[in-house]
Amino acid sequence: MSVELDVFVVNTTIMDEEVYQLWLDGYTVNDAVKVRMEGGVLEGCEASAEVLHSDTMDQYRTFQMCERLLHSPIKLANQLLFQIPPHRQAMLIERYYAFDSVFVREVLGKKLSKGTKKDLDDVSAKTGVTLKSCRRQFDNFKRVFKVVEELKGPLVENIRQHFLLSEKLARDYAAIVFFANNRFETGKKKLHYLTFQDFAFCAGQLISNWTVGALDNMVEDMDVDLEKEFLQDLKELKILITDRDLLDQHKSLVCTALRGKTKAFNEMEANFKNLSRGLVNIAAKLTNTKEVRDFFIDLVEKFIEPCRSDKWTAGDMRLYLTHYTNSAHILDTFKHQVVWDRYMGVIKSCILKMYHD
Repeated sequence: MSVELDVFVVNTTIMDEEVYQLWLDGYTVNDAVKVRMEGGVLEGCEASAEVLHSDTMDQYRTFQMCERLLHSPIKLANQLLFQIPPHRQAMLIERYYAFDSVFVREVLGKKLSKGTKKDLDDVSAKTGVTLKSCRRQFDNFKRVFKVVEELKGPLVENIRQHFLLSEKLARDYAAIVFFANNRFETGKKKLHYLTFQDFAFCAGQLISNWTVGALDNMVEDMDVDLEKEFLQDLKELKILITDRDLLDQHKSLVCTALRGKTKAFNEMEANFKNLSRGLVNIAAKLTNTKEVRDFFIDLVEKFIEPCRSDKWTAGDMRLYLTHYTNSAHILDTFKHQVVWDRYMGVIKSCILKMYHD
């Protein structure tokens, strides 16, 4: 009995980007076939639904075999099993490590542990991201965290070198690693209005200015941990609110600079001392791990919400923070300008990003 076989031999591994995305999104083969058919993939060709199913299943099998290589992207470039051009390799890696913003927003700042992974069913139901995709994204976060956690050198660059990601995606992963390490609270109701990109921007500011690596880029854990000595030095800023003369001088300088430049001047003048106490107290308490975790909650409660209730515009906020920061340099008895600028530079950038007027 003779058997006929159709054999198709190619040098380059065929990978359809649409099918790859369906696989990443957690679609079953049958669901992926349905999506492809609804998209009109069979229009204009003589292929049947059975052939489409076979093609989809074959590609899914290829992706599953590639997956172990995608866990260590450098291996993908050095393997010989799949003939994949460099630009296609880059696409496979970038898309594999891409994530849904609604998903990352739910797990940002949480411990990347088995306990959190058990809750992914609820996250999937809440976000509409398939459970399979949630697990892939969570495992990617955890994998990157474990690899770069103890490395010397800049966090973003370490992620790029080990996982071959684009600059943008590497920066996003750096934010995820940084938040997971410091366990920043992001899930409270008052913070729900903030997007992942809002937090990622703030993470970049903190990494660039408040970590040990901000001063020395070849120390252990340089971009993961906040610099303890700097956090200790922040306690010196309390003199701005405990010394009454200094507090009054600071208020006078800021109000003189603001008078006539904003409609919110009366509110700024009336609330100056409360707002200043809020910002300085946040600084003074950052040696406490719990206070670090509540950093974003404190910014919202002690500064952003009072300003929002007084109907400050984003322009008002920028104007106020600029003069508030600069006026401290004119205070004769205030001797902590370097620490002040390092602190307020980040605070100003984060507040302006977080203030959605």
